[in-house]
Amino acid sequence: MVARSAPDGYTLLMAFSSHASNPALYGKLPFDINKDFSSITLVGTAPMVVIASPAFPAKTLAGLIEYARSRPGAVKFGSSGIGTPVHLAGELMMQLTGIKMVHVPYKGIAPAMTAILAGEIEITYVAVLTGLQHFKAGKLSPLAVAGRSRYPALPDVPTAAEAGLAGYEIDFWYALLGPAGMPAPLVARIQRDAAAILTTPEMKESLLAQGCVAAGSGPEELSARIKSDYELWAKVIKTAGVKLE
Repeated sequence: MVARSAPDGYTLLMAFSSHASNPALYGKLPFDINKDFSSITLVGTAPMVVIASPAFPAKTLAGLIEYARSRPGAVKFGSSGIGTPVHLAGELMMQLTGIKMVHVPYKGIAPAMTAILAGEIEITYVAVLTGLQHFKAGKLSPLAVAGRSRYPALPDVPTAAEAGLAGYEIDFWYALLGPAGMPAPLVARIQRDAAAILTTPEMKESLLAQGCVAAGSGPEELSARIKSDYELWAKVIKTAGVKLE
């Protein structure tokens, strides 16, 4: 709908991070993510956390990698379904490290969380808010934050890079897009208004309480992010042989 709408600023799209990976997953989409949309602003990001069952012997990301490397196929990682960001997070980890894990897809993140709490799988990847209460209760172990910096609510959990896995930066993101062909002054005005709201202390606090770090970046930065994310996930998807119809 948005891709075919008039570029007048009245019809906008709140896109999720899978917007950048879907073209590589599906054989054909009714739109081109690079040609049919105008980037406006990155609304916010929610870093992914690598988590493990407390019964899992490895207590660090380096320990997980070492354990999996010495026991190919022994570690099961759960996801919210084939081709989802959680699934691709596991595939990227395997490709960066050379380890072999078994993917167990579930119908959503809720059953995957139930499975890891029950010890049916060893690890999974979640947004901070999804696992926070379990971390505090000691029911799940956060091994690393897959972001560029540590997350405020998990100050003692290292980033993947700090834990020794460079290049492992994954987060869920939300972005405001419009139809292609929006006039630059209109894009600039909407971005400016959105950023003014996103950078208020109240909005930052509200989003952080929902596990999201407010952004408000410019359209060029958002376009670059979508492009780099697409290139990353297209490579991961092709290497892993993941395909959806």
